[in-house]
Amino acid sequence: MRIEKTIDRESQQKLYVQIYTIFKEKIRLTEWPEGMQIPTEDDLCRLYDISKATVRVAISDLVREGLLRRIQGKGTFVEHSTRSLGLCMRTRFTGDMFGEGVSLTRELLNRGVQSPPDEIRTYFEEEGVLYYFRSKYMDEDEPAFLEESYIPMALVPGIEAEDIGQISLFDLLQDKAIVKVSRVLQTIEVAEIKDEAAAILKIASGSPGLLLHRLIMGPEESPIAYTRLVGTATKYKIQTEFEKIK
Repeated sequence: MRIEKTIDRESQQKLYVQIYTIFKEKIRLTEWPEGMQIPTEDDLCRLYDISKATVRVAISDLVREGLLRRIQGKGTFVEHSTRSLGLCMRTRFTGDMFGEGVSLTRELLNRGVQSPPDEIRTYFEEEGVLYYFRSKYMDEDEPAFLEESYIPMALVPGIEAEDIGQISLFDLLQDKAIVKVSRVLQTIEVAEIKDEAAAILKIASGSPGLLLHRLIMGPEESPIAYTRLVGTATKYKIQTEFEKIK
């Protein structure tokens, strides 16, 4: 008989990572077989004594990996996919992700209150609208990537009046948010760039590119912002500094 794994609150490993690992193992061992509807967020919160935000982050990452699939109005179901390769490591986050020698200019395309798509909504416990802004970054005269960000308005009072075209999301949160950044969960994948994004980047719709998801967390594993970067594969130079977990 298999013993149910539980959350270890004394561990240095984040709650999100622990619950993500538990869910992924259930899929791998077919305890959650293909096609099964997994328990609801409320049931998982009660079972593991964790917040809904932690459950949503873990499920959203498994959806991105193709191991789970959300069906609007029905629930979340197990789905087969290619396995994710690589290691889960902690890194030191900096505001400048592109390293030295990369000079980019930024153009704010649009901003305002917006009801986000379902895949973004799942990160936040708050219902209703979020504050949204989108920018285009240029490498000399060539479009490099698009950046879209979502923030609960209550976290940055007066965000409507902020000059967000001249400040990075990280600096905005550090300077203006009522809670501070504690960690950042970043995922990078190869994806097709389509429709409006392709037109802005001046490439053919369906061209391959890089899609970077960045979930910015505050204290107690609470998401405080989400940003998504879409760019041509030839324009990225991402610098990451790894920090050993003691």
